[in-house]
Amino acid sequence: MSAAAIARGSSGLAYPERFYAAAAYAGFGGGGSPKSAGEGVASKFSNDTALLLYALYQQATVGPCNIPKPRGWSPIEQSKWTSWNGLGNMASTEAMRLFVKILEEEDPGWYSRASNHIAEPVVHVEMNHNPEVVAVSENGNILPETKTVPIENGNLSETQDKDVVLEGLGVVNVYDQWVSPPVSGTRPKARYEHGAAVIDDKMYIFGGNHNGRYLNDLQVLNMRSWTWSKVEVRAVNDGTTTPCAGHTLIPWDGNKLLSVAGHTKDPSETLQVKVFDLQTCTWSNLKTYGQPPVSRGGQSVTLVGTTLVIFGGQDAKRSLLNDLHILDLETMTWDEMDTVGVRPSPRSDHAAAVHADRYLLIFGGGSHATCFNDLHVLDLQTMEWSRPIQQGEIPSPRAGHCGVTVGENWFIVGGGNNKSGVSETVVLNMSTLVWSVVTTVQGRVPLASEGSSLVLSSYNGEDILVAFGGYNGRYNNEVNVLKPSHKSTLQSKMMETPVPDSVSAVQNVTNPTRDVESEFETGQEGRIREIVMDNNDSEPKITKVEETNEHRITILKAEKEELESSLTKEKMQTYQLRQELTEAETRNTDLYKELQSVRGQLAAEQSRCFKLEVDVAELRQKLQTMETLQKELDILQRQKAASEQAALNAKQKQSSGGVWGWLAGTPPTEKVDD
Repeated sequence: MSAAAIARGSSGLAYPERFYAAAAYAGFGGGGSPKSAGEGVASKFSNDTALLLYALYQQATVGPCNIPKPRGWSPIEQSKWTSWNGLGNMASTEAMRLFVKILEEEDPGWYSRASNHIAEPVVHVEMNHNPEVVAVSENGNILPETKTVPIENGNLSETQDKDVVLEGLGVVNVYDQWVSPPVSGTRPKARYEHGAAVIDDKMYIFGGNHNGRYLNDLQVLNMRSWTWSKVEVRAVNDGTTTPCAGHTLIPWDGNKLLSVAGHTKDPSETLQVKVFDLQTCTWSNLKTYGQPPVSRGGQSVTLVGTTLVIFGGQDAKRSLLNDLHILDLETMTWDEMDTVGVRPSPRSDHAAAVHADRYLLIFGGGSHATCFNDLHVLDLQTMEWSRPIQQGEIPSPRAGHCGVTVGENWFIVGGGNNKSGVSETVVLNMSTLVWSVVTTVQGRVPLASEGSSLVLSSYNGEDILVAFGGYNGRYNNEVNVLKPSHKSTLQSKMMETPVPDSVSAVQNVTNPTRDVESEFETGQEGRIREIVMDNNDSEPKITKVEETNEHRITILKAEKEELESSLTKEKMQTYQLRQELTEAETRNTDLYKELQSVRGQLAAEQSRCFKLEVDVAELRQKLQTMETLQKELDILQRQKAASEQAALNAKQKQSSGGVWGWLAGTPPTEKVDD
């Protein structure tokens, strides 16, 4: 049987059939005139993408553009002609591959949807041959090609890389590249800010936000058959789950799911924890003790041993939080933790992870107007916050991203910055605090979304990351898979030089550096034991390894002494800074007392000034009264003077008596007396 048939049977369709399937899915009819080809593309893609797909389709099916440019065409037809003519003499096969590549960038899940309508050829595999399909990367695009491996004595003649098309998965599974598996079954409704968790190779999706409406359905993806199905929930008295978004889904006790917090239409005063039992398919309220935190959404919930660590989020009144609470799952008791150091600023939609069951890492998140890219570390033993120095390719500010840990590596996917989605998948080595970029997606794809979910699972014995959903201008329900090349196994650790614990990379942290020498010796002892088991003639190798161990131990001792010296200097500097801080606080206290005294004096002066203003107002009122009285007095005086003058005049007239009185001999006084 031909290798091409194997490729078609294991990974879908080979070229050119894959191109024609992609063209049919995109909306090209496969025939017709250049004017009518691709009429259904504009509704699926942007104008630029539609024009480029049209040009590649014409180049692949017709060939180079030899049609002259008429003058009477519309602007749309001119754009089509220009786009096609710009491809020049590009080969037909190259145009096919570019067409499929662009379609996969714009719509990564196209093949899984189109495959339901594509007749796959039935392939009968012969027992005496062992052909494989390996992945070839061309310009960042994963293209399936075949490679036949001859068999000698029933074994493969050469060791093949594991980056092959996985049987059952149906897509090219390569390291550090996102691929879209051909899932089957009824897909869940597109959503974001949902919860996701993995139990027994099954990814459970609960709740979320779709078109502004909260959901409460429970969906499951079987990651062995890649089949979606809906979990039928049995109704009980307290098992009616409230639709919510911004919550966290935690696997617990082997067969239970915990739904912690989240935004609801009618929020409660305190944070709620729901339990779903996979055996009985029922929801119930988790009975807890102590004082639970205020209800919230967008928080981080991290499982550390048998405790849940809840940090930050946004309450029902849209107030941002940066408090820390712990729920002990053994005693079901809440406890609000008091911490020292500078805690992260209030935020929501951040990511959190735990390293070495001791250090809680908080990265990114956002306020109402700003996104962050800061990294904070909380020592869960001393409950001290610190802000370490990040190294490497530090990610851009983002919120709504998701993360998962694989060993000491913390993978961060998606998120947004109030303008666009983040296209890079980054990883932080939590021991060295060094960032690096794993891969970058192109275009507005579900992986560059806010509110998507990311879980860790395994396939064929290797770790895989599974992303679902999100919002980047539209709601998504796509599934994408990445197989990380960063390994957390013992063998990969032996190939690297051990590094100090993350606490030594944090500034102003006084915890001692871990004994890397003993850990190294323990690991090397295990490696020597492994070599003895794998090779009978292993004595020379063991001797060589022991010599290498002594050399490395010497180097590690020197590095340890240097680190201890640096730590001592940091302690001295911290002590000096604390003294300066104490002096500054003392000066600040004195200045504050002086300020209070001045404020008291100012208050007394203000009171005295107010009293004076009252007295002035009273005096002004009295002055106005006096002026009125003076005017009245003047009038009375003038009236009195006039009356007196009139009386005097009358008296004088009467006292004269006239000539006749004098002649009669009557004295004037007598007349007056009469």
